[in-house]
Amino acid sequence: MTSTEITELRRTIGQLRQCVGALRARYGEAPAVRRLANDLERLDIDAGELGDAPPVPAQSKAADRENVVVVPDTPYDPSLWQGADDEGVGGYQRHQR
Repeated sequence: MTSTEITELRRTIGQLRQCVGALRARYGEAPAVRRLANDLERLDIDAGELGDAPPVPAQSKAADRENVVVVPDTPYDPSLWQGADDEGVGGYQRHQR
């Protein structure tokens, strides 16, 4: 995040803090208000950690495309499955026939 984004995040958290304060004045220490206050504190902590962390360079999409394995839509040759067990249905047991 850029410093502008961090500043905007901090400003928004400040506005949210005012809203939670107004809710606390109206509803007191209701469980929902306590959870909101707890979530707000967590947001504030996380925002602080982001502000202190070095930025991570963006991953290029081209590198991801090099690792893509294309699986064809054409059916596989049925001989590939000759003698294979069907998992989940007990399998084929030649010695019982």
